[in-house]
Amino acid sequence: MQSRLPTEERQAEIVAAALHLAREFSPALITTGDIAEAVGVSQGAVFKHFATKDAMWQAAMRWVRDWLLMTLDEAAETAALPLQKLGAVFRAHVDYVAAHPGVPRFIFHELQQPADSVAKQEVRALLQAYRKLLLRLFDQAIDAGQLPAGLDREAAATLFVGIVQGLVMQSMLGGKPSAMKAQAGPVFAIYLRGISEAP
Repeated sequence: MQSRLPTEERQAEIVAAALHLAREFSPALITTGDIAEAVGVSQGAVFKHFATKDAMWQAAMRWVRDWLLMTLDEAAETAALPLQKLGAVFRAHVDYVAAHPGVPRFIFHELQQPADSVAKQEVRALLQAYRKLLLRLFDQAIDAGQLPAGLDREAAATLFVGIVQGLVMQSMLGGKPSAMKAQAGPVFAIYLRGISEAP
């Protein structure tokens, strides 16, 4: 068994273990016993840090939201021109999913549930923040003359996220998350041509 860690560190370790297990198993089938074994603590220790399994998944989704948005913001800052920033965000998202294949499994699992949940609310908050980032980059590209003024920004944002989701679904079906990287460049090039020629 592992030695005692500060609460925040242990919680982060439990969340990381849960998402790692989601790489191979449906989140619905992952038990707190599985997570405890992966972390190297007792099942009681897991419940000490998270009162319920739902609370743990909520924390997992919050971690995903915070880290993914930070990753995307940092990617955007690495480029100079707006469309370069957009490309950097796209690649960073693909790289993130390839490195954390348990994340989309967890998100898709949550979205399939008929009832609302705190974790599902976290997913919505992530998508809203993501759209704001994309809309800001579209505005910058329009102001810089890189995109047409008549671009439907909302539709362009929906398509951007949808393309990433499509790549994720195909990689999950093929069982090779890293395959996304090979397809990402050509797919984004087609997307960029489409929004650049919008009326």
